[in-house]
Amino acid sequence: MIISRTPYRISFFGDGTDYPAWYRLHGGSVLGVTVNKYCYLTCRHLPPFFEHPIRVVYSKIELCHSVDEITHPAVREILRYMKINRGVEIHHDGDLPARSGVGSSSAFTVGLLHALHALEGRLLTKHQLAMEGIHIEQDALQEMVGSQDQVLAAYGGLNQVSFLPSGEITVRPITISQDRLWELNDHLMLFYTGLTRTSSDVARTCIGDLEPHKRQMRILKDLVDEGIGVLNSSHDLSGFGELLNESWQVKQSLGTRVSNTAVEQIYQRATSVGAIGGKLLGTGGGFLLLFVRPECQNRVRESLGNLLHVPFRFEFSGSQIIFFDPEEDFSVAEQDRAAWPIEAFRENADDAQAQTAGRETA
Repeated sequence: MIISRTPYRISFFGDGTDYPAWYRLHGGSVLGVTVNKYCYLTCRHLPPFFEHPIRVVYSKIELCHSVDEITHPAVREILRYMKINRGVEIHHDGDLPARSGVGSSSAFTVGLLHALHALEGRLLTKHQLAMEGIHIEQDALQEMVGSQDQVLAAYGGLNQVSFLPSGEITVRPITISQDRLWELNDHLMLFYTGLTRTSSDVARTCIGDLEPHKRQMRILKDLVDEGIGVLNSSHDLSGFGELLNESWQVKQSLGTRVSNTAVEQIYQRATSVGAIGGKLLGTGGGFLLLFVRPECQNRVRESLGNLLHVPFRFEFSGSQIIFFDPEEDFSVAEQDRAAWPIEAFRENADDAQAQTAGRETA
């Protein structure tokens, strides 16, 4: 049995420039950090006694004879990609709700890849894990998602992630003092709006054609360097919050579903009682991040009393295997295996692998 733990992320600046449609032409850059809220994936090979060789447990329970029967898109495509030819059981647990803007889908994808590779006896580098996550989401699933979430989930920590037109992705950890780091953490508040959305659906309305928004996109990219400059300086951190507010204003012009009236009212209420800036994590709903001086945080919390405040701390480990227990060898005889339903699983996996042969990772 294997258990992987993969963190969710907070993205500060550069959202949108991590979409291949943009950075393949212009390059991109984001500044983000992972937090101590996690996605957990438990995986094991099923013993040969079960009628269904595939069992997937999340908000639903799926019992399947073949990969093609799996409803969960990411699980289905990852099992195809991995070409696992034995029965498998997968359990998912998460600290935060799905479709809430904290990179939960990519954390799931990266965490499941990590766990299944470990189950098969392989240890991937963080870069390999990130690139496979991007491949699954963008190529296999054909989702309109960016490339930052998979990278941040795999690496962990506070990073500038750069996306080159060549397709190369580089990760630069932001090296600031521990005091400065926790000062930044202490100025951030996270609130759950209760609104959920599927990022790829929203992205089609505001990311589908970014060329008319070149000026806004360049501003969003420039804010990454400005934000890093504030962190590396000895100046008051309020400038970081002011940049978040600037980014908020710029993003409103990218699409009608980036925000909505309810979220804008929440943001205005927070800024009226002390919040300096903030951003909606992801697009369309989910979590709202606010930059607030510690002495003003009680007022903001009271003003937004109908919203759930979620305290958090930065984390620096990225996706990890936190539990490994070698499985027992059931020594199933070959003649018994012939009647085992896993053969259907193997045939489907082989067919899917043949169809996707030659596909390159992102």
